[in-house]
Amino acid sequence: MNTFPVMLGALCVFVIAYRYYSAFLAAKAVVLDNSRTTPGHVYEDGHNYVPSPKWVLFGHHFAAIAGAGPLVGPTLAAQFGFAPGFLWLLIGAVVAGCVQDFMVLVASIRHKGKSLADIARTEVSPFAGIVAMLAVLFILIVTLAGLGIVVVNALSNSPWGVFTIGMTIPIALCMGVYMFKSTPGVIKIAGPSAVGVVCLLASVIGGRWVAASSWATHLSFTGHEICLLMMAYGFIASVLPVWLLLEPRDYLSTYLKLGTIAVLILGVFIVHPNIKFPAITPFIHGGGPIIKGHLFPFLFVTIACGAISGFHSLVSSGTTPKMLDKETDARFIGYGAMMMEGLVGIVALIAAVSMHPGDYFAINTTPEVFQKLGLHTVNLELFSREVGEKLAGRTGGAVSLAVGMAQIFKGLPGMDKLMGYWYHYAIMFEALFILTTVDTGTRVARYVMQEILGKAYKPFANTAWLPGNLVSTALIVSAWGYLIYTGSISTIWPLFGTGNQLLATIALAVTTTFLINMGKARYAWVTAIPMTFVGVTTLTAAVLSIKTIFWPMAMKPGTHFQGLLDSILMTIFIIGVILVLFEAAKRCWKTLHGEPIPPEAFGPPDARKPAAHEPLPEHAEVPVGCC
Repeated sequence: MNTFPVMLGALCVFVIAYRYYSAFLAAKAVVLDNSRTTPGHVYEDGHNYVPSPKWVLFGHHFAAIAGAGPLVGPTLAAQFGFAPGFLWLLIGAVVAGCVQDFMVLVASIRHKGKSLADIARTEVSPFAGIVAMLAVLFILIVTLAGLGIVVVNALSNSPWGVFTIGMTIPIALCMGVYMFKSTPGVIKIAGPSAVGVVCLLASVIGGRWVAASSWATHLSFTGHEICLLMMAYGFIASVLPVWLLLEPRDYLSTYLKLGTIAVLILGVFIVHPNIKFPAITPFIHGGGPIIKGHLFPFLFVTIACGAISGFHSLVSSGTTPKMLDKETDARFIGYGAMMMEGLVGIVALIAAVSMHPGDYFAINTTPEVFQKLGLHTVNLELFSREVGEKLAGRTGGAVSLAVGMAQIFKGLPGMDKLMGYWYHYAIMFEALFILTTVDTGTRVARYVMQEILGKAYKPFANTAWLPGNLVSTALIVSAWGYLIYTGSISTIWPLFGTGNQLLATIALAVTTTFLINMGKARYAWVTAIPMTFVGVTTLTAAVLSIKTIFWPMAMKPGTHFQGLLDSILMTIFIIGVILVLFEAAKRCWKTLHGEPIPPEAFGPPDARKPAAHEPLPEHAEVPVGCC
């Protein structure tokens, strides 16, 4: 089957969904209203609350949410065939992932930019808030470890990638000062963007020269060294003011991310490689060489972020709502950015299945496992010669994705001799793609940690208090850094994928309650339906993961502690999600049967005291255009 109609059909579905379904959510379900002042203006402090232009914030938000999941998840899920992954990426993103991101962002805007756990406390119950806060913290740490391990694998002994990604830090610092401080009271975009993009492209091109020079030995690091460097960067990015490093670096990275994806889509249309995988493989019944479980439920937790990601809810209730300029920007940023991530997932899947199955499995399995499959490689030896590296047995998904991307780039006019260049570019692109999620995730986790510590010592709750920032960030970085330093992709990814989807279940339960408390019960199905599906599939996957992966590890002498730790963490996730679901169901029942909503819940207009910027009445409609 040719990839041209597949790519064209996916683009059409996403455009129609954004134009009509997101407009329906914005106008009917939440009634976006620009007369309501956003937290970025109300609490502007120049550090965390910084109202930002729509396109700049879109760049930050997309860079923050688009990590390892939409790249690695669909690549690994190709084991089940092309059709299951493609359908879930397309349907899941439109009706689940985009809806979650948008709804959580709106809920956070209307709760002073507070976190998902704080929204659960005010909308559901104080007990739900505490449980959600603890569950969010544990899941977030595991998520950061799952994202970070892919960066470690991609940048190990890769001086080109280390140089290019390292250069984005000083470039972003200069952009931040140029954007926000060069002219008092004016935020500049065009000038800093032009300078930043030119410097970034120079770093990408110069990285190849550096990798071939004597500097390469000084920029070649082991996995453990990359882990320590990443921990240092995560700490610094979390503590510095958001306008100085985090926002401009994410905005800058988005140019490279979206530019590369645009070229890949163009490449699919020009090269239109054939899909060499069957629609469905025999591994849907379990026993696969990469994912041992059945199609249901492991397809959904493997693809993870490309369709729906609980981590996104933390960004949508973390840094982004504190920087939103107008309430109507939430549709473009919340729904639109996740739609772009779904497209990234589809492109990654196409890149993977355009390889011959023998080449794909030879890369993603050990030689011993590959021999038992009865498959034969087709182009693998040629690819290895062209890129100058041995590709067989490079498990984890990152290398096979890079080969698939390079194969598409190679097919473009005049690029047939540049397979090695595009392969190393793709490796660097993957690492950059993911690292922007790690820095924002660390900051979001710091907010959650400060909320928890603030219960014991009140100054910690102040996100502008420097000692609290330093202590909270150090705890978070140490936690996810430990998991990366001592783990591997095979132990961390199942924990990350399942925990991430369980967090999405919590987010959808909280936003369902938010809609019902707000008097919008007739629209609660937009979050309740995906919540039910994601909850059932992920809780099933969580139980099976403990039974078939983590507990057997705990029974072996060499992996006893790792298996026991993973089993305990997964059990905490399951209990936390079930408790929040129970509390949310109880709160919805009470509201629907006429009991007063919680005192701090947002509620419908007639249930609150009049505010200076009162939203439109419930029956009002907001005209929403295509953008």
